[in-house]
Amino acid sequence: MIERLLCRITLLDPDRVRERLLDFEARGQVPRAPNPWQVTCGVLRMWGRILFRSETIGTSVDAPVRDTWRARLLAFRPLRFPFLLAEGAITPWDLSGLYSDPARVSQHLICAHHDGHQFVYDFELLACDREVVEALVEEVRAVVSGEHPRAEWLRDLTVFEGYHEALLEAAERALRGELLLPEEQADDPDMSFLAYLRWCAEQPPTLRLFRGGSLAAGRSEVAA
Repeated sequence: MIERLLCRITLLDPDRVRERLLDFEARGQVPRAPNPWQVTCGVLRMWGRILFRSETIGTSVDAPVRDTWRARLLAFRPLRFPFLLAEGAITPWDLSGLYSDPARVSQHLICAHHDGHQFVYDFELLACDREVVEALVEEVRAVVSGEHPRAEWLRDLTVFEGYHEALLEAAERALRGELLLPEEQADDPDMSFLAYLRWCAEQPPTLRLFRGGSLAAGRSEVAA
């Protein structure tokens, strides 16, 4: 009962999430899909990142803030949050991305800053949706060229210089199958969606085993 409730709270629709997980497994993108409880553990891990490693989200190590008044204001992340929420660019109720449809993931990439190789997680999530990535490339090209009617706003919303240029390059590489993480980040669940699924699959398959102190992954099974 507690396990089902936690899955419902964190995943919203465990059955929908389960179907997407099995699709990734059927396509051979992961050897064994985690079950909804294991993904719930992954979501709790993500909340830990938000609470204790928030400096890794929405910031930039190298790029400067754009020299506009909006970008300077939005560099303060709590102020940025309601605008990202209004744009449908972030979904605090779906941290894994498994509940969101591909269009929302695309919107997340266009509007929310990703630093360094953080694009990879979302493009791995979109690996089965080539048409969405192709449409994303065209929209980002319009932002970069200035032809997009909201180009300046989207640039300011992502705060840092060069964001959409880097996103365009990453999207084009994703279409060619060339978007890869450096070897030292390939197994980082923060950076790779496939690494995130592998991490989830290594967690105890039920709350009962977790409470019993077992860290054995067990076989994939669907939470009732």
